[in-house]
Amino acid sequence: MAVAAPGQLNLDEFPSWGSRGVDCFEKLEQIGEGTYGQVYMAKETETNEIVALKKIRMDNEREGFPITAIREIKILKKLHHQNVIQLKEIVTSPGPDRDEQGKPIDGNKYKGSIYMVFEYMDHDLTGLADRPGMRFTVPQIKCYMKQLLTGLHYCHVNQVLHRDIKGSNLLIDNEGNLKLADFGLARSFSSDHNGNLTNRVITLWYRPPELLLGSTRYGPAVDMWSVGCIFAELLNGKPILPGKNEPEQLTKIFELCGTPDELIWPGVTKMPWYNNFKPPRVLKRKVKDAFKHFDRHALDLLERMLTLDPSQRIPAKEALDAEYFWTDPLPCDPKRHVLVTVFIILPSNFLSNNFLS
Repeated sequence: MAVAAPGQLNLDEFPSWGSRGVDCFEKLEQIGEGTYGQVYMAKETETNEIVALKKIRMDNEREGFPITAIREIKILKKLHHQNVIQLKEIVTSPGPDRDEQGKPIDGNKYKGSIYMVFEYMDHDLTGLADRPGMRFTVPQIKCYMKQLLTGLHYCHVNQVLHRDIKGSNLLIDNEGNLKLADFGLARSFSSDHNGNLTNRVITLWYRPPELLLGSTRYGPAVDMWSVGCIFAELLNGKPILPGKNEPEQLTKIFELCGTPDELIWPGVTKMPWYNNFKPPRVLKRKVKDAFKHFDRHALDLLERMLTLDPSQRIPAKEALDAEYFWTDPLPCDPKRHVLVTVFIILPSNFLSNNFLS
């Protein structure tokens, strides 16, 4: 497992980043669009390499560069791992100096565009799972989960929280290699978890109870709750906690995982929104009953991922050592192209919002 040792990050600076223009690439087609900009499949004109161009939206920036993009670029420049999407470079396109009337242009509105250049991936996990009749085999699920946990462990060792783990942000190529993508909500964190972070992160269905209860001091456990939701979703064939709003999301969590109290989650009653959302009656934990059709090793791992108390939730490194990954059937090996048959029927450009929040 590749883990960067202390001092190995940010050794290489990239003075050439931003020195090339977007005209070095031929845009082939738009493959996604969202809040932060469009994404294109493109070809590098000299090498013919296929890449993904993420255009950084500048419309709402009167001056300077969007802080969300700065954070994403800074984090991705220091992460180098086979299970983390590679940011290859930043390219620009010049804008006009004057408007149609010949007047000088001020501000960002009419200035040139900035693109993040990523390695191209063929699919995302949600897109694959939503194919009619598609059900992943256990070796495939183990393969995806192992890669997800390996990439996430690398991020956590290097003190990066992803904060938006969900199927559409897990990209997969035609050989079954999985990479974590879309670090637009990612943040660096301190080991003591004393930083004051926003709790308005992570897509609702994958958001952990501590954020829904108002916590602003948290760590890698928030990502591990999301991983647990993904794990159960892959085995179950559909999302397990599809809440419509925050109160309903907490209700669904409590109905599945039980009512939190000081015994199972010390300090929970002091959380900012606990009194607003505590259920009127005590609910028992039902994870084992709800998913009794799961393999016992899978159920054991899921129980430890969907632990209400974040301090007791299993970390990524420990999850990789779970019995689930070491019992038959074993995970597929992407390097041996075992998974390619799953993708043959899919269009090569099947990619929806992969690099967008």
